Amino acid sequence: MKINFFSNLYLWLLLITLPITVLSQSTDFEIQDVKFESQGIILAGSILKPKNPFAAVVIVHGSDPVKREIEFAKRLAKEGIAVLTYDKRGVGESGGVYVGPSVGTNNIDTTNLNLLSHDANAALNTFWTYLKDKKTPIGLVGFSQAGWIIPIAASKNPQIEFMVLFSCPTITTLEQLRFQFYTNGNNNFWENHTDADAREHTKNDPDKYQFVATDPKISLNTLSIPGLWLFGEKDIQIPVKLCIEQLNTFIVQGKPFEYTLFSTLGHNTTFDGDTAPFDISIQWIKQKTLNIKKSKKSK
Repeated sequence: MKINFFSNLYLWLLLITLPITVLSQSTDFEIQDVKFESQGIILAGSILKPKNPFAAVVIVHGSDPVKREIEFAKRLAKEGIAVLTYDKRGVGESGGVYVGPSVGTNNIDTTNLNLLSHDANAALNTFWTYLKDKKTPIGLVGFSQAGWIIPIAASKNPQIEFMVLFSCPTITTLEQLRFQFYTNGNNNFWENHTDADAREHTKNDPDKYQFVATDPKISLNTLSIPGLWLFGEKDIQIPVKLCIEQLNTFIVQGKPFEYTLFSTLGHNTTFDGDTAPFDISIQWIKQKTLNIKKSKKSK
């Protein structure tokens, strides 16, 4: 019975990850379409494979209803990193329902964040089956809202070996909303406010919504994988200094977490004209995955 069960399971997995279509090919990498199942629905994405990738990553979305991050994935692939990027649930070719709006309780409630973490893990587990070298270190790279999703996913999936988080919160969902309402989209916010002002409101402002908060520190506390956070000091979506304070607490405890702060950038540390955050993330991934490979060889 065991043989039949696993044989049937293998065939089922093959069915849900097909068809694969080669979209394009260059001297740097090839791109393939892939479909996979997560929590009863089919998600669609693309795999970008360099000839000899030194690492592999799945891209985790922010809060917006966005399709696969193909241009960002190409930047990673050109650096020698294999990538799976997929249309967010309910967007593009992916099934399911996108839970919006971008700011509000239903988008960042515990149920939705957990669901999106399942999607990230389904993507990563599928991606791993397409890697020729199964020892290739594999991790998650994400933006903004992914700061809550990635720690949840990583705490449930031992295959995840590292994480890179661009402009991602380490505070609770309720705290982030308090700060976002306080800044109110004002790009000149930091010209007229201090970190003390931001801290006061983030910690004590009355909540406009009532829901169970997600605290990423709970999942982060269970992790021992390397993590890199990249922050823009002028961010008006998350209180960066408070997030760094939370990270420093973990670092003092011996967690392999690191961060870099860019004084001239805001929330968009990934797609801004300044390539420094991206460049630093690539160097960091190279260093950490080299260490991971050495550790695997010594076992």
